[in-house]
Amino acid sequence: MPQHVWRINLDTPEEAHQNLSFGAADRWWEQTDLTKLILASNQLRCLSEDVRLLPALTVLDVHDNQLTSLPSALGQLENLQKLDVSHNKLKSIPEELLQLSHLKGLLLQHNELSHLPDGFGQLVSLEELDLSNNHLTDIPKSFALLINLVRLNLACNQLKDLPADISAMKSLRQLDCTKNYLESVPSELASMASLEQLYLRKNKLRSLPELPSCKLLKELHAGENQIEILNAENLKHLNSLSVLELRDNKIKSVPDEITLLQKLERLDLANNDISRLPYTLGNLSQLKFLALEGNPLRTIRRDLLQKGTQELLKYLRSRIQDDKASPNEEPPVTAMTLPSESRINMHAITTLKLLDYSEKQVAVIPDDVFSAVRSNPVTSVNFSKNQLTAIPPRIVELKDSVCDVNFGFNKISSVSLELCTLHKLTHLDIRNNVLTSLPEEMEALTRLQVINLSFNRFKVFPSVLYRMLALETILLSNNQVGSIDPLQLKKMEQLGTLDLQNNDLLQVPPELGNCETLRTLLLEGNPFRTPRAAILAKGTAAVLEYLRSRIPT
Repeated sequence: MPQHVWRINLDTPEEAHQNLSFGAADRWWEQTDLTKLILASNQLRCLSEDVRLLPALTVLDVHDNQLTSLPSALGQLENLQKLDVSHNKLKSIPEELLQLSHLKGLLLQHNELSHLPDGFGQLVSLEELDLSNNHLTDIPKSFALLINLVRLNLACNQLKDLPADISAMKSLRQLDCTKNYLESVPSELASMASLEQLYLRKNKLRSLPELPSCKLLKELHAGENQIEILNAENLKHLNSLSVLELRDNKIKSVPDEITLLQKLERLDLANNDISRLPYTLGNLSQLKFLALEGNPLRTIRRDLLQKGTQELLKYLRSRIQDDKASPNEEPPVTAMTLPSESRINMHAITTLKLLDYSEKQVAVIPDDVFSAVRSNPVTSVNFSKNQLTAIPPRIVELKDSVCDVNFGFNKISSVSLELCTLHKLTHLDIRNNVLTSLPEEMEALTRLQVINLSFNRFKVFPSVLYRMLALETILLSNNQVGSIDPLQLKKMEQLGTLDLQNNDLLQVPPELGNCETLRTLLLEGNPFRTPRAAILAKGTAAVLEYLRSRIPT
């Protein structure tokens, strides 16, 4: 920094030494002391102790520099209200900084801090504190003294727990703990009555915290955890909640008490293990967005999910009366019901266009299951979680209507030619079987968009897939695939997702970087040396860019 910047309050300007007439705007003797100094986005490696010569500063912004430390003289800037030292290389904070009793905003995100001074709670005027993207493993107990704090960001650190004392922050409205290693949240958090937004995404939580006193909580984000159970207790006090985000967990069911959240506008339950929804969900009058994709829902057709939230809610409302009449989904047996139909979900066939004979542990699908279809145009078939060793030949009878077939979790060793006649097929799930190859005749499935072949026994990438140009998603994780052909993949212009995790890839061909339609490329868990894990962690775009840089010129 030029020295005269630090001395701007002290030195007489040059004009004073010249015999000039001054206009009103140039009267240097009326100059006030500097209150704001913005040095952001430079290459500063250090700040001078001479910063003390600017005691009137209320704002000091040095974000996006190369600072590795801060001068202790900062502690003398007793009028300072906002200090932004984010996006630097700070490894520690000087104790003197804790003397800034009027500081309201302290931005320390994107540094290299691994600990904070124990006396951090002395900054009692703080209203905003951002510590995200550092290396913190714990939080000083003195944080409890920050009773004026409104916004606290702890995202992207290495915290394994939060101190119970954090609940003393009675003014806190926004708490962000995204992407840490939290396995639980202290029960004391439940008493934080001012809390409006709570972010717990990308942690290791197994359950949602119960928040009985958080009457003002409007947003709860807890996606990408390991939550298995959603209890009524988790929900029933959250009367103000408008956003509930629980995607990418392991939730198996949704309690009826979800309907108590009458202010809910966004509900994200994508990629869980939910097989059935309470139809009363349709009574959430404010709901504008409902995400359910990636769940094994039995009672809702895939095409209905694609029609959007309002159509889905309308359908759920229409089913409330049906649900009361027949809570088990099975229509009553009457004189008109065939004996075979009494154990087949006829309602699913006629209303949902779904032929469901899953989780029966049978080795063969009984003929009367297919006969029950009669002339109904079935669009979805679910024969998952049985003991099938082959694809039932009578599947061919559904070729003019079926577009979604699930044979997951069986013992199927080969794909039959009958399956290759299902010319309307768009989604095929054959995960968790014992397949080693696919027949070339599958090329006839010209509408197939998604194929799930995870957890099989493929040793080579099935060559027929390269010729199925409508494919958008190929899931081939947890096999033994040893190589892929990037030139063939490049011809697949619709391909957006390719999952090859946990295979036997010894190398990743650089030409794969030219497959620019890929939005999701998953390669973790393979024995190749490059790209390294650090590059994989940056995401698909970075991996593709890295691979392109390795193509020989």
